[in-house]
This record gives sequence, C-alpha cells and structure tokens, in this order.
Amino acid sequence: MPLRRSRPAPRKPEKRLRTNQQIRVREVRVVTDEGEQLGVLPLDAAIRAAEERGLDLIEVAPKASPPVCRIMNYGKFRYEQRKKEKESQKKSRQVELKTVRVRPNTDTHDLDVKSRNARKFLSKGHKVKFNVIFRGPELRHKDIGRRQLLHMAEACKDLADLDQSPRMEARNMTMILNPKPEVIEQVIQGKKASESSDKDAKAQAKDQKVRGEKVQGDGDGPSDAQESGPQPPPE
Repeated sequence: MPLRRSRPAPRKPEKRLRTNQQIRVREVRVVTDEGEQLGVLPLDAAIRAAEERGLDLIEVAPKASPPVCRIMNYGKFRYEQRKKEKESQKKSRQVELKTVRVRPNTDTHDLDVKSRNARKFLSKGHKVKFNVIFRGPELRHKDIGRRQLLHMAEACKDLADLDQSPRMEARNMTMILNPKPEVIEQVIQGKKASESSDKDAKAQAKDQKVRGEKVQGDGDGPSDAQESGPQPPPE
C-alpha cells in the first residue's frame, strides 16, 4: 500500500492594510514618510496629499480615533513589515518541554544523574517537567516523591526558577522548572554567534573558490611563446 504524503500546513493568510480608496472613514490622522505630522484631515484631502507626493495613503492604525494613516510607498511599506516579521521570528525560540521521570525508590546517585540531565536541558533554554511515578502501595509515600523533586530543584537552582511546585496529577507527582532569563539570553547570544561564524565560514569558502578559479583561468591562457608565433632559426 503506497504511503500517503502529509499535506503541508496551510499558510496563514497575510494581513493586508487598507490603502487609498479602500479606507472607509471620513477623517484620518496623517503622518508623512519622513515622520511629519499633517494633523487630522478629511479622507479626500489625505489621499490628494499622498498623490501629490506620488505615494500611497496607508491605514496603519485602523482602531485609533481617528485612524492613523501614513503616506509612503505601499511596496516599500510591505517590504519593511516582512523584514520586521522575519527578524522577530529569528529572535523567537522554539521552547521544548523536556521530561525527567523517576520512581519513589530511585536512589540518590540516580537522582543526581537525572539532575545532570535536567541541567543540560535547562542550559539549552528548555523547560523541564519532572515526574515521580507511583504504583500501587507507593501512593502512600507521597512525601518521598516530594523530597525527590525538591532535591532536583535544589540541584538546578542556579539555572532555573520554579514554574510549578510539586503537585499530584493522577498517579504522578509533577514539578516544572523554567530556565532563568539570563540563561535564555546566553542561548540566544550563542545562536547569534554560531550564525555569524557560519556566515563568515561560507564567505571565506566562497572567496577561496573564486580565487582558485581565477588562478586556474590565468594558467589556461596561451603562453608567451605561443602568442609570439614561430621563432626564426638562429643564424
């Protein structure tokens, strides 16, 4: 039976702002592309002001009273908006929730191993959820699970803040730690440094390739003897 290809997620429709005759209000507050305040103008006068400059009237704040419009080139405006969106997407992080599971009978050595794993997750900017799994009669010893969770929280206190205190969820006792803001900032700076290093390496490789092609091209040309033609025999 052939495998079905999963359909790509539908693209989020692009939010378009109203421009020129699409604007449906009587008066607007107008700002030029240079930041000059033209004040509140009737819509027709605002459109004429934009046309005189060879630009568009763009409704940038439709919910304001009156709505705010900006005079500028619509194509340039959309380019700047997309550029800002891309920059914000780069800055945003995909935070994962990592899970660390233990049992009430887990000894101290194994708890320390689990704590080290949690520290690795937190140092990469991820949340960590701890689960103490109880089975049968072990539910009578919830205090043991609480001590285990607090032990691991203490081991990670320099990297994380307590997001959710130990609490019961069915047969599990859970706790969630969030990486501290300074840890998240270090992760972001590390990613920026890595991206910058990759760009420099690609630029250097491209430069070396161009230089190699140039040297090879210089060597493929005719020699001086070939350019000067046959030489007369010596007398």
